[in-house]
Amino acid sequence: QVQLVQSGGGLVQAGGSLRLSCAASGRTFNSHAVGWFRQAPGKEREFVGAINWSGSRTYYVDSVKGRFTISRENSKSMVYLQMNSLKPEDTAVYYCAARLGPYSDDTSRYDYWGQGTQVTVSS
Repeated sequence: QVQLVQSGGGLVQAGGSLRLSCAASGRTFNSHAVGWFRQAPGKEREFVGAINWSGSRTYYVDSVKGRFTISRENSKSMVYLQMNSLKPEDTAVYYCAARLGPYSDDTSRYDYWGQGTQVTVSS
């Protein structure tokens, strides 16, 4: 069993930066890939990016590539989403999620979810 608790987020002006954290409990977390998703009002939850269990591989959707960075510290059971050059269209509730095996862009393949954290980017 893995539990994920998110922190970070908030209100930032366009062009600014925020870092989201995802703290995990559960001794098998270091075997899990972690994905980040976001959901804007009235829209479906969408995949943002992911990191494999070791942190050696990451994947990002084109809309955030070059601006967002996912990293992890398995010694601390932490995963981070560093968001730079934020745009108003990045405004959403952001979620981290974990699954055993390779990362995926499919929400249904993730077994554990954080509670979500609001990110609001003003223009």
